[in-house]
Amino acid sequence: MPDATSGYSFRFVRNVLAKTLVLLLAANLLFALVNPMPSLGKLTLYNWLFPGRERLPFGEDPGEAYNLSLLSLDAMFASHEVSRPKAPDEFRVLVVGDSSAWGILLKPDQTLAGLINASGYRTPDGRQVRAYNLGYPTLSLTKDLLILDWARRYQPDMIIWPVTLEAFPRDQQLSSPILQHNPQEVRRLIQTYRLNLNIHDPALVDPSFWQRTLFGQSRNLANILRLQVYGALWAATGIDQYYPQTYELRANDLPADQTFDGLNPPHLAKDALAFDVLEAGMSIYKDIPVLLVNEPMFISNGSNSNIRYNFYYPRWAYDDYRQLLSAEAQQNKWQYLDLWNAIPPAEFTNSAIHLDPAGSAQLAEKIGQAITSDLGMVAP
Repeated sequence: MPDATSGYSFRFVRNVLAKTLVLLLAANLLFALVNPMPSLGKLTLYNWLFPGRERLPFGEDPGEAYNLSLLSLDAMFASHEVSRPKAPDEFRVLVVGDSSAWGILLKPDQTLAGLINASGYRTPDGRQVRAYNLGYPTLSLTKDLLILDWARRYQPDMIIWPVTLEAFPRDQQLSSPILQHNPQEVRRLIQTYRLNLNIHDPALVDPSFWQRTLFGQSRNLANILRLQVYGALWAATGIDQYYPQTYELRANDLPADQTFDGLNPPHLAKDALAFDVLEAGMSIYKDIPVLLVNEPMFISNGSNSNIRYNFYYPRWAYDDYRQLLSAEAQQNKWQYLDLWNAIPPAEFTNSAIHLDPAGSAQLAEKIGQAITSDLGMVAP
């Protein structure tokens, strides 16, 4: 005879599974409709249980770097020390820019921001200059604009913005993943500042309804959680990137190629570069000083160095860029510092724009001179 308890057990399990499935489906639908990701990104253990990070999260080897790349701007900034309350006697300086500002192969205290802090600058009224590293390792003025715009909530008193030609090509403006996966913010910037960029650019990733569900966001949620876990290791070691024992040096022997971003000599057209994005970034902070820096780069003396300065730049393109940028700065009365050849070639590491500690110290000294002479800071 059939066992009645077997039928009961089957129905019980079936009902439990059915109800669980319904609850999971409802939770996923509700998650997609409510979109709590921004609020979840703000939940953080940093700046109270763990010290705030000195750089924005970025990394491809979490196990070695105790760090990883995120797509959530809320989570990125919530983990950073800039999110802590501003001290009454603090003069807050934000350093934005690319991987050179972030500090590839440099420890946090060897970066431009770290060295400014070590210098002990004060304002004439006695406030302590405190610099925050908001560099991020991708080359795009629009990425810098996003960070500059987002950072308004942190009450800056001054901005230092290093740039290089590779961040200017218009067709590369939306190449950074942090832009592509924050399409609403990017479209707002395009419309607010009337940028010559396409709000319907296919590079901008609009998630489907399914991708907005709890299941679809599981990887992003896991990364936010992992960043909190790595906070304990960051706090214990101060390590936030992988430092290889050896690495390939920036190229000194170069190809006999005169093209730049698909463009050919003899001259670089201004409209091929995103000067409107640069102008938008410089216009955000009208009531505080903004120092625009043409950052230093490696200058080759190897094969074809008569054609190219380095892996990135043919001479004709970079020379035209410097003229265009200088004219733009003069026309708009920007505080501008051109340091393109200010650091010896030996101080560059694995890229034409990445400095070693000695080169970074030289850069910080030159920018410090501008801070004290042009912007009124007081050296210790």
